[in-house]
Amino acid sequence: MTPADMPTRPRVEGDREQQVLDAALAVLAEVGYDRLTMEAVATRAKASKATLYRRWSNKLTLVIDALVAQKATPEPPDTGSLRGDLAAAYCGLGGLTDRETVTRFTSVLTAIGRDPEFAEAYRTRVLGPKVAQAVTIFERARARGELRDDLDVTLIAPALPGIVLHRFLVLGEAPSPDLVDRVIDQIILPAAISTATGADVTGSH
Repeated sequence: MTPADMPTRPRVEGDREQQVLDAALAVLAEVGYDRLTMEAVATRAKASKATLYRRWSNKLTLVIDALVAQKATPEPPDTGSLRGDLAAAYCGLGGLTDRETVTRFTSVLTAIGRDPEFAEAYRTRVLGPKVAQAVTIFERARARGELRDDLDVTLIAPALPGIVLHRFLVLGEAPSPDLVDRVIDQIILPAAISTATGADVTGSH
């Protein structure tokens, strides 16, 4: 029998694939990436390890696929103002105030620092679309004439999540809409907005 004549094992697809991805996220939230194993995910998904390995070569590819599949990055909000866009993007489902999203980030944090291969995949496939969304928000604000001419958009675009997550992970302040608002009004807008526009950076909204 030639390889072409040999029966092929079915791939993990559709609802079954999503069940495995959901199981991976559940285990990830419980034990973190470092302690997650393919066996633990298989047990949670009520599947065999062989079933998982038909679709994913290792836990890195499984976890990254699970994180990417969980929530597609939406189109950047376009409310007509930088402040409105930032508040809409970072509050609510999938944003900084979404507990599940933040929990997943903390569960992979040590792996980002210790595992270069995982870090590269995470930055490219998970963070990449989010960073692109943030840049788009600021570029739209520039097109509306809201921003200082000398503002480095690539520098300020990740500042809001960076500050909020620092306050959470280092200082113990849980992300909340109020915290996001304060960072926007007291740090991001004063740093970004052109005084020539006459825009309100005091936080009135």
